[in-house]
Amino acid sequence: MSEPPILRLNPALDPAAFAAAYARDGVVRIPGIFEPATADVLARMLEQGMNWDVVCSTESGKAEVLDRAAIQKLGATGVGEKLKAATLRARNGFAYVYLGYPMISAYLAGRDPGHPIHDLTDFLNSPEMIAFGAAVIGESGITKLDAQATLYRPGDFLTRHDDTGEGDRRAAYTISLTREWRSDWGGQLLFHDAAGDIERGFAPAFNVMTIFKVPRQHSVAPVAPYAGAPRLMVTGWLKDSPPSGTPRAQ
Repeated sequence: MSEPPILRLNPALDPAAFAAAYARDGVVRIPGIFEPATADVLARMLEQGMNWDVVCSTESGKAEVLDRAAIQKLGATGVGEKLKAATLRARNGFAYVYLGYPMISAYLAGRDPGHPIHDLTDFLNSPEMIAFGAAVIGESGITKLDAQATLYRPGDFLTRHDDTGEGDRRAAYTISLTREWRSDWGGQLLFHDAAGDIERGFAPAFNVMTIFKVPRQHSVAPVAPYAGAPRLMVTGWLKDSPPSGTPRAQ
């Protein structure tokens, strides 16, 4: 059996080439963020090897995270009621439903010891990744990358918001590891203008990183009931708060 590929950025990437687009547009797409073999390993990990939580919004907009124990305790009916309530709240405000894995808190808590997702968490907070992100957004003070893995199923969604929250968020990012996607399956990352129109949108893709300034109005379009594949992403923020603990900059 061959050794797994080295977890590193694609050495062909030039951050200066993406920094100009980011400075101009406030958003940039970076194709081929990893070398092909690395991207394949990471995608298979998300496709086959994750112990997903159910994540849904509460009345306050905060996340309610249902792990395997909570799901078993609630049962299918109880979980369904929570997802229905979150979906109804989406009519009038901020709400969301998807599957997630809290990469930072799982790493720090020792959840799923030995799982390769922790190697990715560690890499995202490596000097290499922090320096790359800082160079693209033109912020030398970046100290860490927050991260969660997500899987959107048919019907999952994230309504319009601007990522206003903790004051240390300098930019948001997604790393898309979705192998196959049709535009009519929904799930696009959408950017909204003040009038509510769509400024631009990006469909799920494979091995593509997107970085955008915050605050900025955006959403994830609902995934169509006929979508034929999961929408798989790693998402988070580039932050400049003082580093503490592990992984590396956390």
